Amino acid sequence: MRFLYTLLFYSATPVILARLLWRGRKNPAYRQRIPERFGYYLDRASQEGVIWVHAVSVGEAESAVPLVRRLRESYPKVPVLVTTTTPTGSARVSATFNDGMIDHCYLPYDLPGSVSRFLRRFRPRLAVILETEIWPNLFAACDEASIPLCIVNARMSSRSWNGYRRVRSLVGSSLARVAGIAAQTEQDGRRFIMLGADPSKVTVTGNLKFDVEMPEGLIGQGRTEREMLFTNRPVLIAASTHEGEEQTILDAFGELQRKFPGILLVLVPRHPERFAAVAGVCRKLGHSVVLRSDKRGCAVDDDVFLLDSMGELKRFYAAADVALVGGSLVRVGGHNVLEPAAVGCPVLFGPYIENFREICSALVAAGGALEVDNVSLLTKRLTELFENSERRKIMGERAKSFLLANRGTLDRVIGLLAPYLPGAPAIREALGSSANGAGRPMKNP
Repeated sequence: MRFLYTLLFYSATPVILARLLWRGRKNPAYRQRIPERFGYYLDRASQEGVIWVHAVSVGEAESAVPLVRRLRESYPKVPVLVTTTTPTGSARVSATFNDGMIDHCYLPYDLPGSVSRFLRRFRPRLAVILETEIWPNLFAACDEASIPLCIVNARMSSRSWNGYRRVRSLVGSSLARVAGIAAQTEQDGRRFIMLGADPSKVTVTGNLKFDVEMPEGLIGQGRTEREMLFTNRPVLIAASTHEGEEQTILDAFGELQRKFPGILLVLVPRHPERFAAVAGVCRKLGHSVVLRSDKRGCAVDDDVFLLDSMGELKRFYAAADVALVGGSLVRVGGHNVLEPAAVGCPVLFGPYIENFREICSALVAAGGALEVDNVSLLTKRLTELFENSERRKIMGERAKSFLLANRGTLDRVIGLLAPYLPGAPAIREALGSSANGAGRPMKNP
């Protein structure tokens, strides 16, 4: 089965390359570093025994940040390599770890030669894969090279489950090679087991996103940005938006402008290649747009501030009164609602939250978020919040309390990884023993 998979992958390579070049028309980063995607790292010396963490894109990279920092602090003599697949994920890693202490590159395509070149170059002592990345050739190569591979913050949405179970024999043989799986929820764990993972190797540890890092002074920085850029106007932030969402958001915003003169919309498209197009949509609808790259504040008659930068979203959540998290008004599956919660910002999201359903439901139950499923309800909920500052404050406080009450996943994940990191006294001292706090083991469903 893996032979057939590899043959199909090789056959699809020209199409994959063509797609990279096509996407590179709008985002040149897709045309850069293509050799890395085939395991050629021409300007890098070989390394020995790295701790390797793979985070496919922005969301996974954000989840990986506290894990990478803890590994680096606890095991300072071992190099840490972080790989991504997308340019946006790469940019996030580079912006976060810009002190030269973390190495970064693209993970190559799951082709035998490419994977072999990657492993020979970096020779990992431990592979840590985030969330839902199952690559048969990579998993087999790690197993054959005696490299322990763990999937952490592991999740298996119904969409992924439906896709993987069609090739269950291939996926099952890959998961059988995994040293450990730290699942976000019981349901995620069950799905991995039903796909072929060994129940004794699956543990429920929770979601690393609860351990999101909030740099010291971040809320103060957000308030400063608000004063400098927005002159303390009412602020709605719509973040991580996708094509098809901006029109809905702008329709609701138009209604809000009639009720709350001076209200400002901070709009943050998920993908950088869409910045110009989204600004064009706003202007076509008659909105005056200021770009972050304009490096100026908003005048009285400016009503949309477009955040066309990377790595600043948390600070701008702290500068807002209400946050609408995108990827949820269209069938994308939602994005991280815990980042606005972490700075005490009330949260709204749409009905398409498959990637975060359990967290979103719990956040609503805790009183820190509201779900909306159409533009009319979105407008109604936003109107209620902007009319009532006390309600916004209470929602924000409850959102932040919910986040803080659910921290601790990072310690449990480190507990899972500790047996593969001998000589890491700081890790073992923090845990007491490798068994403590390692989460709930799964049983065969």
